[in-house]
This record gives sequence, structure tokens and C-alpha cells, in this order.
Amino acid sequence: MSDHEQATERTSGGVLGKVIGRAKMLLGSTLGNSGLDREGHLQQVRVEAEEEAVGRGREADEKDAQAGLAIAQAETETERRELELQLARMSAEERIERERTQAQDDAEQRARAREGAAKVRQQGAESQADREVRHARAAHAEEVREAAALEKEANQAERIADAVDPEAGDR
Repeated sequence: MSDHEQATERTSGGVLGKVIGRAKMLLGSTLGNSGLDREGHLQQVRVEAEEEAVGRGREADEKDAQAGLAIAQAETETERRELELQLARMSAEERIERERTQAQDDAEQRARAREGAAKVRQQGAESQADREVRHARAAHAEEVREAAALEKEANQAERIADAVDPEAGDR
């Protein structure tokens, strides 16, 4: 593996990855090194795709959490009102205690059901985020393949040009 390939494998993501990608693009452009320019561009594209996938995953998680909270609040408020009405109608101490126990058991059962539903929603959101990350990685891999093909074509064109005019390569 060449030094260039090892350096490519160790590239960073995030802000540092973007900065390194831009630096490679500028350096490649300045030196006329299209491979380095292309590598910098690909690094920036990969970092941006990863950031977008992470951002979408976070947005999905936030929306899911907000929706779950709103549902839980509405259900809790409805349950509270129902329990208040039931307690207001009961007259005997025994009956009040029986109803309170039953309501608590029901509330716990509904809470467990809500927790299960929230886990299912969270798993769905995580699955969506995972699909988006896989899609971004697949797009990145395709861009890398395309870049390699372009680099191969450029090298072949350079060899043909050198074969046609060997003195042009010495300049």
C-alpha cells in the first residue's frame, strides 16, 4: 500500500475532515495535481454526507421523542380526569380503595404498553437513520469508484500522450 493510500485511509471526519479536504483541493489545484484535488473533494463529500445522515437521525429521534411525549401527556391527562370522576362518584371507603388500586394497576399496564410502543418507534427511527447512513456510505463508495475510474482514464491518457509525444512529458 502506498503512502498516499495510507494517508487516504486515515482521513478524519467532521470539521477537521472538511478542513483537510479543502486543503487537499487547494493544494491539488495549485500544484496541478488533479488526484489530490479530487481526493480532497471526495473527502469533503463524505464528511458532508455523514454529517447529513447524523443530522437526519437526530431530527428523527427528536420528532419521535416529541410525539411520544405529547401522546403520553394527553393519555396521562385523560387518565387523570377519568380517575378524578370515578373517585368523586364513589361514596364508601372500601370502594374508593378498590377503585384506586385498580386504577393504579391499569395505569401501570398502560405505562408498560406506552414504553413498548416508544421502544418500537425508537427502533424504527434508528432503523431509518441506519438506512440513511448505509445510503450515504454507498454513495461515497460509488464516488470513490468513479474517482478511481477517472484517475485510471487520466493515467491512460497521459501514457498515450507520452507515447505520441515523448518530449511533452519531459517539460
